[in-house]
Amino acid sequence: MRTGIATVCLSGTLREKMQACAIAGFDGIEIFEQDLVTSPLSPEDIRAMAADLGLTLDLYQPFRDFDSVPEELLAGNLRRAEAKFRLMSRLGMDTMLVCSNVATASIDDDDLRAEQLARLAELAGEHGVRVAYEALAWGRYVNDYEHAHRLVARVDHPNLGTCLDSFHILSRDWDTAPIEAFDPEKIFFVQVADAPKLSMDVLSWSRHHRVFPGEGQFELAKFMGHVVRAGYAGPVSLEVFNDVFRQSDVERTAVDAMRSLIWLEEQSAKWLTGNAPGAAAGRPAPRRHPMELATLPRVAEPAGFNFAEVRATDTAALESLLGQLGFGFNGRHRSKNVQLWTLGQARIIINEDAPAPAETAIAAVGFDVDSPVLAAARARQLKAPAVPRTSRADEEVFQGFAAPDSTEIFLCQGSPDGTAAWVDEFGPGHAGPATGGEADGARAVIDHVNLAQPWQHFDEAVLFYTSALALQPQPYAEVASPTGLVRSQVMATGDRGVRLVLNLAPLHQQEGSTEPAGGGHAPRRTYQEHIAVAVDDLVATARAARDRGLDFLRIPANYYEDLDARFDLNPEFLATLRELNLLYDRDADGEFLHFYTATVGSVFFEMVERRGRYDGYGAPNAPVRHAVQYDHRHQLTRTS
Repeated sequence: MRTGIATVCLSGTLREKMQACAIAGFDGIEIFEQDLVTSPLSPEDIRAMAADLGLTLDLYQPFRDFDSVPEELLAGNLRRAEAKFRLMSRLGMDTMLVCSNVATASIDDDDLRAEQLARLAELAGEHGVRVAYEALAWGRYVNDYEHAHRLVARVDHPNLGTCLDSFHILSRDWDTAPIEAFDPEKIFFVQVADAPKLSMDVLSWSRHHRVFPGEGQFELAKFMGHVVRAGYAGPVSLEVFNDVFRQSDVERTAVDAMRSLIWLEEQSAKWLTGNAPGAAAGRPAPRRHPMELATLPRVAEPAGFNFAEVRATDTAALESLLGQLGFGFNGRHRSKNVQLWTLGQARIIINEDAPAPAETAIAAVGFDVDSPVLAAARARQLKAPAVPRTSRADEEVFQGFAAPDSTEIFLCQGSPDGTAAWVDEFGPGHAGPATGGEADGARAVIDHVNLAQPWQHFDEAVLFYTSALALQPQPYAEVASPTGLVRSQVMATGDRGVRLVLNLAPLHQQEGSTEPAGGGHAPRRTYQEHIAVAVDDLVATARAARDRGLDFLRIPANYYEDLDARFDLNPEFLATLRELNLLYDRDADGEFLHFYTATVGSVFFEMVERRGRYDGYGAPNAPVRHAVQYDHRHQLTRTS
């Protein structure tokens, strides 16, 4: 599949955009007219630069408001078009995008439109240019891609074809199956963009909320499947208008964009296989198409969390907290400056190599996978930057790469019983805090990990975990906090063995989250994040933690009055919740009990108990947690 991207997707100058596209590995680009007009580079300079970078110049766009106009306007439009055709000759480009008229269209007559498009096609042919006619979703008279195709077929000129844009088609919920009947020679160009499903006018939706494939909710694999079946073999190019992308580091955004096309190519191949004749009977008939779709190493979703790692300069408070929760100290690593703490199958690594004065923060997460080497190869093909760790010959080698928020992701060889062979690399080292916890948490596991995301890389993170780790995004929620709404996006495996919660905090809470130069990883978050551990008996765990001196997050009495009103709980049970600062939620599938610890640096812990088939995270309680933590932070500020 030939890959492309419109320069409008990226921040920076035209020179910077072209360089970033080449670095990311795109085959070609669409030149957005404004990028050319504002560039000091001449058309000849741009042509030479593209050749030097190995980029093809695939599409010049946009040419607006041509058709459905009176003759006096048409004459001006043709003069304008001819000027662009001469410019394209200097650029070495042969395809121009013409949008259906929005602003000046005044005559709703297909006969007139066909006549005008024929005149444009004839003029384009004289200059060796092809015209790709696109139905804008908000076009005044032409807003349906099948309508645009009928006009192209009616004109029947070799220099006139259609452009299929996934946003203009899917935002209107048009059926994409008719694409298969199109003459592939008349599909001149294909543009793709994803988007969240929003209830707003389609123009604003398009101009501000498009995202890269895999970061929204459109059925792009199905769209591409129909395009491939039609016999199209040209570029598949991203056209994404997004306010965040236009403010983000150009090289990072280009890599994110390329990752999205690699993922889309794989998903489209899967759709074609799953929807081939005979697929329902388990015997899909093989069929070759002009566009060949590459696939990635196939990997199963992770089986569970292997470990979570917290990096700290001063580890005393963190060690005390883990001991109070019932974690046992399992010693220091034989060659690395890290400690291991365990509670059942929940393993927490404390990394003491944090550069001063770094705040205590979640640094890495390990996942159990069937084949770490294969999974790492997939991540590399998806352009995930490798994170090597030095290991001795007698130590397990972890396959690692960096997530968009700079969290290090490690792929570990899973085991049927949930154990990890690498724990034998830790020895007693020295006497640690009081151990314990085997009785009250023998079957404990990491339930979920909550990571804060920089505002400019939230969508990138969703695609990253979807494509690289096969996690599936769940419907997102917005949680009220004293400083604004917190967007929460759960990424999970089908069996919920892995639950990763991505939080997008209000902007003013993301101190130090400015973009690093040159496309590097985002700096560490200062917004709070946490590790949640599931136990069988939370009440017993809380009592034991209290006896060890744990500082619980203190829940206001008003919460328990509201809880009683909502659920009519047994008075003794409600008293226990109040006594131990436990929070509670219930739905049709089960119950959820949890408590939070005080925060160390930017990290706190949550202990949870799931009863029945409860699948949530206590969302009604999240505003309470945010408010209490906010009060606690401000009390510390006032007393310091």
